[in-house]
Amino acid sequence: MILVNSNTKVIVQGITGSEGSRHAQYMLQYGTKVVGGVTPGKGGQSVAGVPVFDSVEEAVAKTGANTSIVFVPAKFAADAVFEAIDAGVGLVVVITEHIPIHDALKFVNYAKYRGTTIVGPNCPGVISPTISKVGILPNSIYNRKGPIGIISRSGTLTYELSFLLSQAGFGQSTVVGVGGDPVTGIDTVETAMMFEKDDETKLIVAVGEIGGDAEERLAKAILEGKITKPVVGFIAGRTAPPGKRMGHAGAIVSMGMGTYAGKVEALRGAGVPVAKTPLEVVKLVRERF
Repeated sequence: MILVNSNTKVIVQGITGSEGSRHAQYMLQYGTKVVGGVTPGKGGQSVAGVPVFDSVEEAVAKTGANTSIVFVPAKFAADAVFEAIDAGVGLVVVITEHIPIHDALKFVNYAKYRGTTIVGPNCPGVISPTISKVGILPNSIYNRKGPIGIISRSGTLTYELSFLLSQAGFGQSTVVGVGGDPVTGIDTVETAMMFEKDDETKLIVAVGEIGGDAEERLAKAILEGKITKPVVGFIAGRTAPPGKRMGHAGAIVSMGMGTYAGKVEALRGAGVPVAKTPLEVVKLVRERF
């Protein structure tokens, strides 16, 4: 497994908000070690038995947290991420969507400088099934541990594929929703490299979408021998009209780059079979075991 494990100790930034409190409880129900929450001015309170602190620095000092999940509104999210980085948090999962691109650029670059791993923004988070969940992925779907590592730029497709694979008997080592924005922390290639080094992961499922060049860079990394484990691909947006923004901020095709056909061609050129439907992903995974 990668990123989250039994030693993951989580603080929830924005825990007193509706989304933060709700998902803190879901994470607790899953078995995640949620050790604290942060909402400035509300220190001393508690949410579902989890103590609330005024700052990340205080929360880390008193709980030993090594991971943060951010449910702070977009307007204030960048400040929340900077605060977590400065407090020495090693992994920050940013669920918040609609964060301005220039804000994301700043905290992503700062995180790299300080050695903090960012997942997101605008992502469903990370889960190592039966072990720990830092995100909003549905608890009921992730009940089977196994050898499949999933990387996804799409939230809902992540859930569907995880469900289908589990139903077919293929549990997951870790599932990572990297987010669909133009600027994210760890990307598809970086996550694949983590899976490459992970002994528990035997096969990688890469879920992409139109726009950007993540899948083309993944194909290049495979051809260069940086990723040697088998990979199965799926690209969302097969029927999307060119030039039209499709949901995610990053899912836009421009200047002939990031097309469905181009991504499929690049992956297949690197020996990666690309499914046309989620069900076909299961078929392709089965063929490789």
